[in-house]
Amino acid sequence: MDKFLKNPWAVKVVALLFAFLLYFAVHSAQVPTPKKPMDWLFPISTTDEVTLTDIPVKSYYDDENYVVTGVPQSVNVTIKGPTGTVKKVRQVKDFEIYADMQHLKTGRHKVELKARNVTEGVSISINPSVATVTIEEKITKEFPVEVEFYNKNKMKEGFTPEQPIINPRNVSVTGSKTVIDRIENIKAMVNLEGVDQTIEKETKLTVYDGDGNVLPLGVAPSVVKITVPVTSPSKKVPIKLERKGKLPSGISISSLDTSPGEVTVYGPKNVLDSLEFIDGAKIDLSKIKDNTELEVDVPVPKGAHKVSPEKVKVKVKVDKEEENTIKNVAIKTVGLNDTRTLEFLDPKTGNLDITAKGSAAELAKLQSSDIELYVNVADLNDGVHRVNLEVNGPQNITWSLPKNVKVRISSKTSQKESDTDDQDDTDQDHSDTDSQSS
Repeated sequence: MDKFLKNPWAVKVVALLFAFLLYFAVHSAQVPTPKKPMDWLFPISTTDEVTLTDIPVKSYYDDENYVVTGVPQSVNVTIKGPTGTVKKVRQVKDFEIYADMQHLKTGRHKVELKARNVTEGVSISINPSVATVTIEEKITKEFPVEVEFYNKNKMKEGFTPEQPIINPRNVSVTGSKTVIDRIENIKAMVNLEGVDQTIEKETKLTVYDGDGNVLPLGVAPSVVKITVPVTSPSKKVPIKLERKGKLPSGISISSLDTSPGEVTVYGPKNVLDSLEFIDGAKIDLSKIKDNTELEVDVPVPKGAHKVSPEKVKVKVKVDKEEENTIKNVAIKTVGLNDTRTLEFLDPKTGNLDITAKGSAAELAKLQSSDIELYVNVADLNDGVHRVNLEVNGPQNITWSLPKNVKVRISSKTSQKESDTDDQDDTDQDHSDTDSQSS
């Protein structure tokens, strides 16, 4: 042994062995533990393996003329190779999994899924590696759009949806003939909860088959504009024109024609039931000098929602004003109950001559039965009163008559007592006369 150690070459060999041992002791902390007993003496490159899930599959085919079904949306991919390279591929995923069907025609085919742009030094296996695909001719067909209402029972009370307006009315669907033949309808859904006026909205379309299942098909356009007119209870009523101002001297209205003659009022049923006509549509007589046509606003009655139309046209015809006297028109009494009586004091006859002014045509049609003179005594007590005269007659006639008349109102009870007192006085007079005669 001493001889061996004294040999310079032996010492050098031992020193070299110790140097190797020290180097591998330090280096072993940086590399995976060798799988074989002697690997630490002769290190080799390490490999790794990893499986990536949900890797998308790209399809290549003539998508202008064909539709392909059966290609999986994603697959699992196993990568093998040097640890560092596998780690990089796992992070960037810069490869592509694809199905090439560009050379295939219509029908059913088995297609191998392939990988490309794979980093050198790694291998890739695909699961599943084969797909059974169906290639069909692509067709485009037009379908009408249907509107379906929901929550109709939750509309505001009394309101009803009318026929919807759809723009565009028809849409195009593209797909395989097999799927297109399954289409039953294309619908736009409209929510009516709380609705009390016309709806305008853009709505997405959904394609359904005969069983009510949604078909995943593209629609062009995918959104349509829907207008749903909403109406409430309505009633047609005439318009009563209210005249203000005074016509210029010497002319009279011969006719007033309203177009349309009736308007539609929308509102709650209880309001419509009590409505007989629309009042308050005004025309200014002071601005009428000749035949003319006016546009008049139609007021919305109290409690109603709206009127249609909101304006009406009034055609006014004028003529030279003339006069005609109607004699002995009886004055009627309004508001006198059965317990009272009325006596006319001025005029005592209860009749009046009144002057009607209007066009020759209107006066020619005027009858005494067309005229109603009356006094309203509903709020008057017993006694003598001056009561305003009121007149009802054709609209295009104006009247010249006294402003009021003089009447006496009496209760029937007091009238009977007065008659009794008069009778007693008469009997007493007769008795005195008889006594004197005897």
